[in-house]
Amino acid sequence: MTFRVRMPRNIVFVAPVLDAYAARFLRALVKLDDVRVLGVVHKMPPPSIRRLYTDIAQITRPLDATDIGAAVGLLIAKHGRPHRIVGALEALKIQIAMARDRFGVPGLTAAESAVFRDKARMKDALRAAGLPVARHRVLETPLDARKLVAEIGLPLVLKPLDGVGAVDTVRATTLEEVIEHVVRHAPVLAEEMLVGREHSFEAITVGGVPQASSFSEYLPGCLEVLEKPWVQWACVLPREVDSPLHARVRDAGFAALRALGFRDGMTHMEWFERTDGSIAIGEIAQRPPGPQLLQMTGLVHDVDIHRVWARAVVDSAFDAPWKRETAAGTVFVRGQGTGRVSGVSGVRELSDAIAPWLVEAKLPAIGAPKNPSYEGDGYVVVKHPTTEGVHKLLGTVMQTLRVHYES
Repeated sequence: MTFRVRMPRNIVFVAPVLDAYAARFLRALVKLDDVRVLGVVHKMPPPSIRRLYTDIAQITRPLDATDIGAAVGLLIAKHGRPHRIVGALEALKIQIAMARDRFGVPGLTAAESAVFRDKARMKDALRAAGLPVARHRVLETPLDARKLVAEIGLPLVLKPLDGVGAVDTVRATTLEEVIEHVVRHAPVLAEEMLVGREHSFEAITVGGVPQASSFSEYLPGCLEVLEKPWVQWACVLPREVDSPLHARVRDAGFAALRALGFRDGMTHMEWFERTDGSIAIGEIAQRPPGPQLLQMTGLVHDVDIHRVWARAVVDSAFDAPWKRETAAGTVFVRGQGTGRVSGVSGVRELSDAIAPWLVEAKLPAIGAPKNPSYEGDGYVVVKHPTTEGVHKLLGTVMQTLRVHYES
């Protein structure tokens, strides 16, 4: 009798900086059947992480497509053709896709990934598919700005074409502000200001077919938090996701993924519930959401969410139970004032009040400069059997924990 030995599949994981977020995806990849993980890194990880890789190729420019392609080529020369080339960082999606194209590895192509990264092209594709999106235009000159303001009015939301996480996103309330921003930063994506409640919609897709989904609510919206640095941002995953509104968003989100040609993995879509009850898609990222939102998605569905991602991108498979029987929420902690963190008060009182439902907390680091992002200086994650319970817990966090600063 002849036995055939099955060779492990080579998975190239592109993660130039192995922070805690990236390391969770790495651990999920390593646990899959019949794989060996080959790394493309910029900073060499510590030994405890390095041992998870079969081999590593180090690059000097962490976001450079040429360096990434060369590193993948070195790994192929040593270990053979990859089964997949993957990564979780949005800023690297096109570079990773270029490496796939170069070496003939399955997955989204560079052209397909570019539609996700260019927010204007994405909205054009969604509108062409009959899906609800904010009116928008790419502004390159002051004349473009004047024409758009005359057409749809003010205020406008201005953002980079390839923005991530609301970075460099601003609200312009006058024509002069729009023109000044265009002169400084053109080309700029300008959108009508959507009024209403902001949410997210996560989906798992395999072979182009959506398999599962999740919803969250932002309290308040990201832009408002950026404009008001004393406001704490919270994100809630409610237990109840079976309303007619959720059904409409689910249908629109799945249709959007089909229109954009997404095939295997997890996506993060932001959407608005307008005051008149209509919905509008903000934008879609071809990656899982940020760390706490991803963590909560796993919590409320009682799954290893990183394994769910890994099975989708490597095996083109989905086998998670995906039942939603709890709610979860996160407060992103920050306080009033500027400068560096000088202290955090209310820690013991908060621990006593929420201990049974506390999942994870990261307190602001003493001496660290205040983080200008809506994600604040730390976070507190809670889980509860009811949505109302989560809201009460988040209120307790906001009322009890205090961050102090000194210039």
